[in-house]
Amino acid sequence: MTQQFYVSPEQLMKDRADFARKGIARGRSVIVISCEDGIALVAENPSPSLHKIGEIYDKIAFAAVGKYNEFESLRQAGVRYADVRGYSYDREDVTARGLASVYAQSLGAVFTAEQKPFEVELAVAEVGASQDLDHLYRLTFDGSIADEHNFIVMGGQADKVSGSIEGGWQRDLSFAAAIRLAVKGLVTDNEAPDLPAKALEVAVLDRSSESNRGTRRAFRRLSDQDVVELLAEES
Repeated sequence: MTQQFYVSPEQLMKDRADFARKGIARGRSVIVISCEDGIALVAENPSPSLHKIGEIYDKIAFAAVGKYNEFESLRQAGVRYADVRGYSYDREDVTARGLASVYAQSLGAVFTAEQKPFEVELAVAEVGASQDLDHLYRLTFDGSIADEHNFIVMGGQADKVSGSIEGGWQRDLSFAAAIRLAVKGLVTDNEAPDLPAKALEVAVLDRSSESNRGTRRAFRRLSDQDVVELLAEES
């Protein structure tokens, strides 16, 4: 009778974690920054249709790095969760914290029970009426969840990019300044001296959306022309 090969649970979890980290690190960074005007989400992504950044609900956005098919399935599940909860209870009951908890459970279950973990890292952002009320949650491949402050950097050389962002972050950044800071950080993760607008995916959660535009939807995706104009603005 053939004896089954034994791998300790500790080694199995370590191998899965190493596998997921390597997959995530192969992608380019995504940056989420809380600023005076709201929350800016910036990613290096030359694809016009395969988005790393998306809208979940009124004031909640999603950003991800890793395998597209895996994080896109999570984004769609998040949209369904938000729609059902908002319809069944109240729109205000849909929060980034609740969504992040659902994602954490899903990622944790896949990491421990499935043969292969998800090679993804997620950010869930909710814009508040003031900067102190912004919520930024970071979720890793094993279901770990962290309540972040000021900004999140995921994927690529995240530590190097984080250092660049931390050195330039201020509470009173405008959207234009926050996006310029994010692009500066992305350049440190790229061999090119700069990044053209067409290589960037940029979206914002506008803090003033309800008062200025008469809508509860704060998410707005920026076009290449919008990005060019913002990058050209003076600090």
